[in-house]
Amino acid sequence: MLNVLETTFEGRKLALKYGDLGMLSNTSILMSYGDTCVLVNVNASEKPREGIDFFPLSVEYEERLYSVGKIPGGFIKREGKPSTQAILNGRAIDRPLRPLFPKGYRNDVQVVCTVMSVENDNLPDILAINAASLALCISSIPYTEPVGAVMVGLVDGEFVINPTSKQREETLMNLTVCATREKVIMIEAGGDEIPEDVMFKAIKFGFEKCQEVIKFQLEAVEKFGKEKLKPELYEVSKEIVDEVHKFAYEKIKEVMYTTDKVERAEIMGNLKDVINDHFMEIFPDNMIDVNHVVYNIQKEIVRKMVINEKRRPDGRKFDEIRPISCDVSILPRTHGTGLFTRGLTQVLTIATLGPLADVQIIDGIGEEEYKRYMHHYNFPSYSVGEVKPLRGPGRREIGHGALAEKALEPLIPSKEDFPYTIRLVSEVLSSNGSTSQASVCGSTLALLDAGVPIKRPAAGIAIGLFTNDDLSKEEILTDIQGVEDFFGDMDFKVAGTEKGITAIQVDTKIKGLSWNCIEKSLELARKARLEILKKIHKCIPEHRKGLSEYAPKTKVIKIDPEKIRDVIGIGGKVINKIISDAELKKQAIHIEDDGRIFISDYDVAKIDYAVNQIEIITKEIKVGEIYLGKVVKITNFGAFVDIFNGKEGLVHLSKLSNKKIDKVESEVSVGDEILVKVIDIDSQGRINLSRKDVLNTKEIKEDKTEQE
Repeated sequence: MLNVLETTFEGRKLALKYGDLGMLSNTSILMSYGDTCVLVNVNASEKPREGIDFFPLSVEYEERLYSVGKIPGGFIKREGKPSTQAILNGRAIDRPLRPLFPKGYRNDVQVVCTVMSVENDNLPDILAINAASLALCISSIPYTEPVGAVMVGLVDGEFVINPTSKQREETLMNLTVCATREKVIMIEAGGDEIPEDVMFKAIKFGFEKCQEVIKFQLEAVEKFGKEKLKPELYEVSKEIVDEVHKFAYEKIKEVMYTTDKVERAEIMGNLKDVINDHFMEIFPDNMIDVNHVVYNIQKEIVRKMVINEKRRPDGRKFDEIRPISCDVSILPRTHGTGLFTRGLTQVLTIATLGPLADVQIIDGIGEEEYKRYMHHYNFPSYSVGEVKPLRGPGRREIGHGALAEKALEPLIPSKEDFPYTIRLVSEVLSSNGSTSQASVCGSTLALLDAGVPIKRPAAGIAIGLFTNDDLSKEEILTDIQGVEDFFGDMDFKVAGTEKGITAIQVDTKIKGLSWNCIEKSLELARKARLEILKKIHKCIPEHRKGLSEYAPKTKVIKIDPEKIRDVIGIGGKVINKIISDAELKKQAIHIEDDGRIFISDYDVAKIDYAVNQIEIITKEIKVGEIYLGKVVKITNFGAFVDIFNGKEGLVHLSKLSNKKIDKVESEVSVGDEILVKVIDIDSQGRINLSRKDVLNTKEIKEDKTEQE
């Protein structure tokens, strides 16, 4: 039986269909918002997975091009690996749901969100978060806390919920807020330098609107919800907990109070060997449990250190940033480099400039068709001193690169002001917390070093949180390092300029954040950001005025849009000849519909040649101008002369000479080059020329010279 539940949210229909879909899934629902539809299937394994120390949740966001009426390009004609946006959307669904599962739940859980229909005014990614939450709540899987998600825009000074396509073009902010009935649990934002107080109000506004979506979910659960299975939760036996505590607690505590990370890691590694050797004889079949208790002891000690003793593992004040250094022009042949070091976190970003033809083509379900600014992030195993196979970028690397890209995007100059494609690559050389925000800082340095006239420098910082068991106490830390990230409750990343916020990403391990925590985190991040920006300014006060000698050069000319076809020619014959004659690369010339032509190459002489050829082709013929033309045809009433580039005009017999002549042939022949003056262009574009006017002018000049 198909069950349907509908409501209206922000003037658009929000609907659920459940019952006759995906009959073998634990739960399968089709949720729609307007004409956008997402199918969600959730399933869980019958028994917990053994031999692991984490919750095995996987969230997949599957884009289908049929959802927007497209057939995939290329030879295969079917969807391949997930797009970057699909991976980011999958992460955005995972982050608010994961903390709400029962602690100790080890069953494999899979959430598959398939985008089946897309209306541009209603984004499927926001709908998918709500649909995933609802499917889990309806299912028999032990998940009970609904999550509501909305996008908040800022248009004409007013907050807008789930902005339409037109509103997204105008908005100064794209803020995603995910919330439970009590607290905000996930925040992700991009903005055009949004002040902290405005962002805080927007988050509160989004939270309130999330409650309407949660109300709809609760109504659906009441009508269609299955009985929840009693979970088998992972728990270490009291005997093992007591024995490990008795043997290792004080030893671990001594190690965790070592302020130097490298020294602490080395001592802790040796201590773990001692602990393993000791308990291998006592609990040979339960070493995973032993290691789990050791981890929990480390976590307990760090949390008590912060909450009760007001002390950080490295001895810093709660609002203190680690030592910072900045450097530029590290590599000799790249277009721009920035090295940013904060404590033991170090990122080297390389900026590469290319012609506009190097833009990335996007073939997906979104509205964007190409990107001229890209940011990529690499996190090799050596950055944490480990040995692992080097694979392609994982979901985390894609997510961190996208966050840094979002932070800098509002500051990138337009192609009118800076006609180049820009690619940034952040190489994480050393990691001890918040490498994504170090990437923002390193990227700012690299852009300035490359001569990119960004609006303002940007910087980023991560804020952490520690709470006690009943959440009655909370301590907020600026610039969290690795150990504080591992054992803390929050990673609140904020990037921006001196004027405001450009990007936020907030992950939590608890069931939401207090309003005091959110407001204070925004303010602490602003204070830290301004401090980092001073360091960046000291290193490189402004963008370099010239580009690297190894960067391509670009010239822009403007022609009449009506003449674009003349420059391209039939089948591209004219433009290809210009490229060939100038010895340019195939994509060196980029033409916009408004008549702007961008020409790029490493050799300025080649660019100038192409510019000259285009100017000749598009040159406007004006009455009164004199040209050296070639006679191409003779008739009994005059001669046709090619004045340049195939443009012909007629010299009438009466205008061919300053003397009276009876035949054209007595004065000129085909192939002769003669000076002619344009005397008229009629309404049909026909050109009338005069050789007589040029000869008379010449004779007057010669007569004046003789008299002098």
